[in-house]
Amino acid sequence: MVAFGKRLKETQIQEWQGYYINYKLMKKKVKNYVQQIEVSEQSRKYVLKDFSRILDKQIEKIVLFLLEQQGELASRLFILGQEHDVLVQQQDGSKLSELQQSYRDVGRELLQLLFFVEMNAIGVRKILKKFDKRCGYQFTNYYVKTRANHPYSQLRQIFKHVGVSAVVGTISRNLADLQDNKGNYTSIYDHPGLPLQDPIIGSINQAVDRLTNSTDFLHYLGKHALILPEELPTPSEDHAANERYHLMSLLLNLANAFLYMVNTYIIVPTADDYSMSLGAAATLCGAVIGSMAVAQVFSSVYFSAWSNKSYMKPLLFSSIVLLVGNTLYALAYDFNSIYLLLVGRLFCGLGSARAVNRRYITDCVPLHLRMKASAGFVSASALGMACGPAVACLLQTNFKFLNITFNQDTLPGWIMALAWFIYLLCVWTTFREPPMEEKEDVLLPKSNSVSGKIENGFVQKGITQPLLLSEEETKQDEDEDQDCDNSEESAEEIQKPVTSIVSAYKLLTQSVKVQLLIYFMLKYAMEILLAESSVVTTYYFIWSTSNVAIFLACLGLTVLPVNIIVGSYLSNIFEERQVLFASEILVCLGIVLSFHVVIPYSVPQYVCSAVITFVAAEVLEGVNLNLLSRVMSSRLSKGTYNGGLLSTEAGTLARVFADSTITLAGYWGMSRLLNVTLLPSLCICIFSIIATCFTYNSMY
Repeated sequence: MVAFGKRLKETQIQEWQGYYINYKLMKKKVKNYVQQIEVSEQSRKYVLKDFSRILDKQIEKIVLFLLEQQGELASRLFILGQEHDVLVQQQDGSKLSELQQSYRDVGRELLQLLFFVEMNAIGVRKILKKFDKRCGYQFTNYYVKTRANHPYSQLRQIFKHVGVSAVVGTISRNLADLQDNKGNYTSIYDHPGLPLQDPIIGSINQAVDRLTNSTDFLHYLGKHALILPEELPTPSEDHAANERYHLMSLLLNLANAFLYMVNTYIIVPTADDYSMSLGAAATLCGAVIGSMAVAQVFSSVYFSAWSNKSYMKPLLFSSIVLLVGNTLYALAYDFNSIYLLLVGRLFCGLGSARAVNRRYITDCVPLHLRMKASAGFVSASALGMACGPAVACLLQTNFKFLNITFNQDTLPGWIMALAWFIYLLCVWTTFREPPMEEKEDVLLPKSNSVSGKIENGFVQKGITQPLLLSEEETKQDEDEDQDCDNSEESAEEIQKPVTSIVSAYKLLTQSVKVQLLIYFMLKYAMEILLAESSVVTTYYFIWSTSNVAIFLACLGLTVLPVNIIVGSYLSNIFEERQVLFASEILVCLGIVLSFHVVIPYSVPQYVCSAVITFVAAEVLEGVNLNLLSRVMSSRLSKGTYNGGLLSTEAGTLARVFADSTITLAGYWGMSRLLNVTLLPSLCICIFSIIATCFTYNSMY
């Protein structure tokens, strides 16, 4: 998020300092309570009552100060409104521009006020967690439950934001009226769908959403791309981002993500038939499908590094490699070579440019469009996942042309080779390479001034940090509760991207590691389900390739509807930790129901268990990545080793292990394939549930 600490005057900081929660006092009180409890258990009621009273007074101080500051902002807006009426009649362009900047300044001060609230909310959260941990009471549950719904609760007042909404509405309306300084004023009431171009409004809304835990489908879906938020750019940086933005280039970037997912899943319904036609076992389909993931483990790194210098060249190279890979995959049939088949899929994996797709959105899309572009990336990937098997269903033919065989096994390769050739031409003729020389200035500000930065709901060290604790106290506090918050970083390190995978790993807190484990688990379970679907359904139900393709396409089509339900409704009704844990349980239930034990294996059992596993894994992926995008370090939002790369590697490794499991399980015979492949999936799922339970406090 925005680092506005450097814009605050030191006098204002000192003035506000007395209104922050007195963390030092609260911490000392907790120590005293511990000593009292050791002497006598009868002091429990006194401790709860006394601590509640002190915390109520601290929160009341914050709320009253918040109301006072909102009143001052309202007075300023009233004066600016009077100036607005006069200047509109004079049609003075220069003064109208100054008036716009004045409204933005009020918006920035409002954002500072929201950061003030957020920092205090962090302080309250930490002290409640410390109290529960050291005193052994579930005080947090009691305090929140009794204060959340009471009509006179000061805690409730913080999250209502009635005054904030009024200020935001006034700023938004006037900025829309003054847009372009040409007198062609557009009313936000006449055009409610009109996007506001000023990034300060988006930053304020994000800050409010973060405090209220509210979300919508667009933001929920956009966070799946793990394109982590950066600070609000300066006017020059925002101008540079607009200069780099090119709509057609963005669409080609999203098309790459779509085609790659089609390429990944188009062979799933026919991989077992193709393997058998070349004289191999049907279970070799695991190696055929997984070889693409093996290569992607390495390609993600070099493509991410290449994107530091160019975007067009990696996309061109990706298209060429995928064109060659699909051609080799298709020719393997006529050459009767299983090795050529595997090499073709390895080439397809080496052409994975998803790291470039994410990086382009991060670097070349303006802030006010970035969330939409991120959601577009996720939607394109989901659509590609569904279209892959659907296209395979249509390729039920068999003929020869120039001694080259075209059938249901080879046509996926030829179709994708043609698609990548057309895409290559489009990129070559249409894609516009953004100016790279400005990117270093945008991503790596050279200013050495100390600044406060609030990132993903956590305070990082900077000018705001001493308002809660001194540096020594912070270190001592972290020694006691090392898993409670993100690791602290120096002001200069905050601005620097990591330079190695080891450095990136060091930035991962315990909660982030657990969430990456959850991501690994769900990708493993989904890959086992999808990759062995053709083998299992053929063995148990004698399904044709068309039936398998239709089944997989229907599963893929559930991605966006499920995310709409979760993003628009469930995430606003239930806490994310509740949805996360419930989804893990459902994934585990779906895996258990998939086992073949005693009774004959039936189509309803397979379909129901597959739907439960897949849909629950979708929900789990969305909520998990949504949480992950909020708690990852800001240093992982840029550079080669970014958060998107880490999540991609975790998911890709899961696919590699899952596909390897299917291939190895073939040695036990087809009758045991299902149970043998499901057993590791069940073990990993149970382990992830246990890890989630043990890190409950550190994650939330």
